Amino acid sequence: MTSESPDPGTVRPGGRTARVRSAVLRAAGDALAEHGLAGLDLADVARRAEAGRTTVYRRWGTPANLVADLLTDMAEQSLPRTETGTLIGDLRANARLVQRTLADPRQGALFKAVIAAATCDAQAATALRRFYDIRVAEWEPCVRQAVERGELPAGTDTREVVRAVSAPLYYRLLTTDEPLDEAAADRAAQAAVAAARAGVFASA
Repeated sequence: MTSESPDPGTVRPGGRTARVRSAVLRAAGDALAEHGLAGLDLADVARRAEAGRTTVYRRWGTPANLVADLLTDMAEQSLPRTETGTLIGDLRANARLVQRTLADPRQGALFKAVIAAATCDAQAATALRRFYDIRVAEWEPCVRQAVERGELPAGTDTREVVRAVSAPLYYRLLTTDEPLDEAAADRAAQAAVAAARAGVFASA
């Protein structure tokens, strides 16, 4: 165990401090969804959360630190994977979870904001990569089990299969005004499974 101080907002406290953190992160998410990173102001977040401005500045310090902690919390609060016993069942469950999240008015706007933030802020980009690493790692065992069952070729890049499920849904969110419905989620899962079975994700 090192003696180095953790990054702002990374301590996992209990009691009142935990309630303050929860309120601040909720307020930060609301502000991001409404105004993006450029409009994320710590004083405004403190006001929304009914928290002391000094507390917010001392603990997080910068909007980028706040975004990083928000993404950490989002990853930890995400629902666990579903295991149905079949690859298509598992990946359809994954796709529908992503679809419900992105189709939610607040959550969809929030993801657009953090993705935009990651394009111009290195700390936000690192936090976003960490968020997706955690989510991919949560669902990767479903694909690994499919390889072990013989549903997919040996040598399949299991993490890439998981990424292939959600990629079309994010593309639709960011580039079109088409609805993000369950049909889109199911197509994304079916396409990923078909490609994986064809060996697209298998090492040469």
